[in-house]
Amino acid sequence: MIRIDGERTPAFKLLITILIGAALAIPIFMVWFLVYDRESQSRQAQASITAGWGGPQAIAGPVLAIPYRATASETVIENGQSVTRSRDVIRELTLAPEVVQLTTAISPERRQRSIYEAVVYDSRVSGQARFALPPDLERFGLTQADLQLDRAELRFSLSDPRGLGANPRVTAFGRPLRLQPGGGSNGGRGFFAFLDSAQLAGGAIPVSFAYDFRGNGALGLAPQAGDTRWTVTSRWPHPSFGGSFLPATRRVDEKGFSASYRIGNLALGRALVTTGTPGAVSEPPPPSTRTEPPPPPAMADRGPVQTAEISLIQPVDLYSRVNRSVKYGFLFVGFTFLALLMFDVIGGVRVSPVEYLLMGAALVLFFVLLLALAEVIGFAAAYVVAAGAIAGLNTAYGAAILKSWRRAYAIGGLLIGLYAVLYILLSLEAFSLLIGSLLLFVALAGVMYATRRIDWGRRSDPDAPAA
Repeated sequence: MIRIDGERTPAFKLLITILIGAALAIPIFMVWFLVYDRESQSRQAQASITAGWGGPQAIAGPVLAIPYRATASETVIENGQSVTRSRDVIRELTLAPEVVQLTTAISPERRQRSIYEAVVYDSRVSGQARFALPPDLERFGLTQADLQLDRAELRFSLSDPRGLGANPRVTAFGRPLRLQPGGGSNGGRGFFAFLDSAQLAGGAIPVSFAYDFRGNGALGLAPQAGDTRWTVTSRWPHPSFGGSFLPATRRVDEKGFSASYRIGNLALGRALVTTGTPGAVSEPPPPSTRTEPPPPPAMADRGPVQTAEISLIQPVDLYSRVNRSVKYGFLFVGFTFLALLMFDVIGGVRVSPVEYLLMGAALVLFFVLLLALAEVIGFAAAYVVAAGAIAGLNTAYGAAILKSWRRAYAIGGLLIGLYAVLYILLSLEAFSLLIGSLLLFVALAGVMYATRRIDWGRRSDPDAPAA
């Protein structure tokens, strides 16, 4: 017969263990909120580091905006009768280039303040574009005579013009153009140049441009041309390609990355020619990492602006990994308490509820140590130090309460195994559920086997011989 020490039934001891484990849910949730708070502080610190440098950038253009005079009719009620009046209005024909070739070189830089770090970059864009009037201009209700070609504007958009470098260069037919801030009559962000586009009547207008800008975190391109060819290079080894379009070819290694995009206007679902009131040309939306309000949305006839985005991500997001590890806190508490309970009901060693609580508090402290150390020495090193400290502490305390170093080593080995499994779970995110469920199955099977002969409702007999 198996001897069970104490006056309480094994079922009662199990209930006490479960209640203590449930009580530890409160500090575990507090640690989770602490991680969230520290992550928020980190984002605020990163925003402070990059303030004045330029936000996540999105570029678009060039596009050619040509005003034209049109007649608008409106119906009003006068003296109870409908009266239709006509008036002259100024509208814009927006012409996207037939072909645009862009080359972008991104030079990243890490910037630190205290324990926080942000990635900023300098970027240089150069390219060529070709504009031509469509041969079926009459389909838009226009003729070349309606267009005020001498008042055309060549527009470039940049989501955060604070990062625009000095002396952008734009030429048409090899002649430099004088640039102006803003989006011209569009009122958008970026810069523009007045252009006498009378040459459109006889053929195409070739445009060349080059400009520098600064940003942080991400870079996006809003393609608008009939054929957009975009080549991006950088020495940053950890890019993330997102947005509405992915690169046709890409190379990523420890020396950096390069990517090439090829996007046509049919994929955009947008015509090369649009007409409307001034300001109808929408600006590119900033990349998703941008925290300030986005610019006004595109007009309905233009459709939503689609972008290709490249993010310069950090290789290890320590807050997300610590956050995920906290979610496994109940696993640590449950397995450790289960081992103590087995020593209690099978090994004959009485374990006080206070001792359960103290060992559980040490397990919760692991996540606080992990967070604090990871901000200073990195996640991997912090994980090893925190796991070793808590495993050692609970092993030494277990030797005292279990009256045996051999039993304490079993507790220590269990914790080391759990910390090793948790690190694997954090590294293999796709298989974390599978590994975790298999681990729980093995643990449950072991407990069922070890306790198969226990009478959970019977009180022990102190004078009975041990099995």
